[in-house]
Amino acid sequence: MAASWVLSECGLRPLPQNFHRPTAGFSSNHPAKVRVFRSNKSVTDLRLASAKISSACFRGRSWGLKVSAPLRVASIEDEKERVNGVNGVGDEEELEFDPGAPPPFKLADIKAAIPKHCWVKDPWRSMSYVVRDVLVVFGLAAAAVYINKWFVWPLYWAAQGTMFWALFVLGHDCGHGSFSNNPKLNSVVGHLLHSSILVPYHGWRISHRTHHQNHGHVENDESWHPLSERIYKKLDNMTRILRFTVPFPMLAYPFYLWNRSPGKTGSHFHPNSDLFVPNERKDVITSTLCWTAMAALLVGLSFVMGPIQLLKLYGIPYWVFVMWLDLVTYLHHHGHEDKLPWYRGKEWSYLRGGLTTLDRDYGLINNIHHDIGTHVVHHLFPQIPHYHLVEATEAAKPVFGKYYREPKKSGPLPFHLLGSFIRSLKKDHYVSDNGDVVYYQTDPDFGGFPKSK
Repeated sequence: MAASWVLSECGLRPLPQNFHRPTAGFSSNHPAKVRVFRSNKSVTDLRLASAKISSACFRGRSWGLKVSAPLRVASIEDEKERVNGVNGVGDEEELEFDPGAPPPFKLADIKAAIPKHCWVKDPWRSMSYVVRDVLVVFGLAAAAVYINKWFVWPLYWAAQGTMFWALFVLGHDCGHGSFSNNPKLNSVVGHLLHSSILVPYHGWRISHRTHHQNHGHVENDESWHPLSERIYKKLDNMTRILRFTVPFPMLAYPFYLWNRSPGKTGSHFHPNSDLFVPNERKDVITSTLCWTAMAALLVGLSFVMGPIQLLKLYGIPYWVFVMWLDLVTYLHHHGHEDKLPWYRGKEWSYLRGGLTTLDRDYGLINNIHHDIGTHVVHHLFPQIPHYHLVEATEAAKPVFGKYYREPKKSGPLPFHLLGSFIRSLKKDHYVSDNGDVVYYQTDPDFGGFPKSK
């Protein structure tokens, strides 16, 4: 959601990544351990140096910048006290890296490191990706029907489902406004792309905006957020199986659109859902009508070509697309080798929540699904077009430091991510009801399907 920020000139210059004050009062079960060092300078010297920098910067001019951001983003005053903490960088005493500690940099430092041209949206370039993907979709369908051999159809389903997922990502860019600076163009293209794969554009766009505005927050996040221990223990065994046993979590998205996640209520199709405020209801109705029109078209096609042919051409690829969506979305927030923090209360901030997201390498699929795996910078600055995300990430890595987790390199196809997905489902079950910085815990009594006696 666009909002205006006013950033001082100081906020656009990267600050030294050293010494922030540790935050008390959080639980940390298994933070990652990385060897870093602390400077031999005194705290007084550091604070005097910081004061000189601040006084020089704040005398300068300021300007506005339009970005997609949460309803409330930490101000410079909230984040400027980043000195003397467990994740400081220095040259003497060895310390642990705690991923749940506040970072020694600000959102403005990351933004300053990203080249200016990475923020430029080119609607012609964006449309070229739409044309490319639509041509591939129709070309694949035509080829499958023409060849019509039993061994071709599984290849078609995998390829076409992946292309449906690529269409979703382009509609996703429309929802963020990174497709173009024209809201009407974004809305029209977004509706065409998302309705064609049975996604209610505005309903999804609004809930996805909520996800970005609250990423990393235990209760307020919207997409694959953790269950609290209290909610987890209320789930019946069948619900636990559906959520934590492959392949069911990979088929969850259509059901999420209708009912959301456990512990939350509302539908992406209903204008009076808890997801929406009154002035968004017309948008939701529009998207629901577009979704209904697509569903009616599919019913009509089933009479024209027969339900089996429609299933082969559209139905099975649709479920492959759903599996892509659930797998990618889950792995961008789960499944790292080290425990990642989730936040509540005053410990949560837009920056700290965004730093819990993960980049993933999908091999040859990176280009096909428009580099959606380059996810950390996207979550912090969703207005950056997808074709600039890789460059923006490389520029931001020196600022991120240890808060950026380099993704494991993929082969041509990202089969290794299935292992990460399965391992996470086996151990990432719930978080504590208490504490403002919490980590996933494992239910030792849950083993998936009940064992036969």
